[in-house]
Amino acid sequence: MPKLDLDSIPLSSGCSYPHPFRDICLGATWRKLGDAAGLRDFGVNLVRLPPGKWSGQRHWHSVEDEFVMVLEGELVAVEGDGDHLLRAGDCIGWKAGDPAKAHCLQNRSDRDAVYLEVGTRRPDEDACDYPDIDMVARPGEPLYRHRDGTPYPTDA
Repeated sequence: MPKLDLDSIPLSSGCSYPHPFRDICLGATWRKLGDAAGLRDFGVNLVRLPPGKWSGQRHWHSVEDEFVMVLEGELVAVEGDGDHLLRAGDCIGWKAGDPAKAHCLQNRSDRDAVYLEVGTRRPDEDACDYPDIDMVARPGEPLYRHRDGTPYPTDA
């Protein structure tokens, strides 16, 4: 397989979270490097996160590991045990199935941050919990639900 040409890989953007949880995450862009390389077992994304934005709501996965390496700028990894500043060259990972490692990345700086994210691809098995908000995601169900099982409206 030839090397990947980053400029030929389309930019993705958006956020699938329901209102009111999505706005803080809008603005990020990413290139799906793993898809471009034809990978099946794990995803690889090159992400650009603008100032003031989050990678997602704080969460943990039941069966999907995650790994991040910061390439440019600064990010704050927000975990249950506190905030951890990450600079270019720093790496962090989260093992699946550990609620104590619920996490998200926040760009609290005044410039874009760029990072590489790698994660297991098991969407048919993975459940995701968001401990700070009333939201869960379970395989085989509508994407996001309240903790009581009520689905969020898909157009909200």
